[in-house]
Amino acid sequence: MNNLLSDSFELPRGESSRDNGDIEMGRQGPSTADLGLEGFFKQVQDIEKQIEKLTKLLKKLQSANEESKAVTKASSMKAIKQRMEKDIDEVGKIARFTKSKIEEIDRDNITNRQKPGCGKGSGVDRSRTATTIALKKKLKERMDDFQALRETIQQEYREVVERRVFTVTGNRADEETIDNLIETGKSEQIFKEAIQEQGRGQVMDTLAEIQERHDTVRELERKLLELQQIFMDMAVLVEAQGDMLDNIESHVSNAIDHVTTGTVALQKAKKLQKNSRKWMCIAIIILLLIVVIIVVAVLKPWAMNNSSSNSNNKGQSVKP
Repeated sequence: MNNLLSDSFELPRGESSRDNGDIEMGRQGPSTADLGLEGFFKQVQDIEKQIEKLTKLLKKLQSANEESKAVTKASSMKAIKQRMEKDIDEVGKIARFTKSKIEEIDRDNITNRQKPGCGKGSGVDRSRTATTIALKKKLKERMDDFQALRETIQQEYREVVERRVFTVTGNRADEETIDNLIETGKSEQIFKEAIQEQGRGQVMDTLAEIQERHDTVRELERKLLELQQIFMDMAVLVEAQGDMLDNIESHVSNAIDHVTTGTVALQKAKKLQKNSRKWMCIAIIILLLIVVIIVVAVLKPWAMNNSSSNSNNKGQSVKP
């Protein structure tokens, strides 16, 4: 989106500008640096790079979560937990930094309106506003992806616990038992009979793995919820500005259609004007010919010549 907008407002370097130039009207205006767009688009590119980092971290967390489902030892689960916690901490740092940069752009947008030709509602202002809202929307979508991951982890944690209980006891536990196990992480009471039958050592590995998985899920959930709280205000703002962005994009699309239609109409008008001049010249020539014919018909110069000749002949015949 920013490439389209930057191309729309890019002007050749070194060209002179008018103080009151209007970009939308097609007149040459100030350079992108004077309009504040050069620095603005650099900020946008920096933020997009940060959002790309968030996307890569999201994929790493999703991959780690898939890996955790096959783990049966507490030590392996602990190692995955440490990796995921580190990645989520990095997500928090990047997200806070990105949010602060977007808020900085918001302030710059307001300040930039003080410049000539950049007032509220101008082409430059609409460009900055639309791009900023699009960035907020993209960041919100990425944060929604992390919350979707949190819900996935919770759901899959329940499924893993149900499988572990069935594997050890040979029976499917009821929902209340599973809920209690998920809530507390304490499973010795549930596996009491299995411990007596299979021996404590064999079952304790499963107990330790379930406890470690419980701790992992609770810690990841806490960190992801903290991440969600950071962006609650931005989510509300994006929701409120969503219609504005849709309207801006609609207006831009309509403007492009109008410009295209107008260009075609101008080309047709130019062609018609050229043809009109041609036919006008032909009409003038025809009109001049008609006038000449009428004048000649009225004056009858050949009749006057004949009269003069007859008079001369009569004069000569009267002489002795």
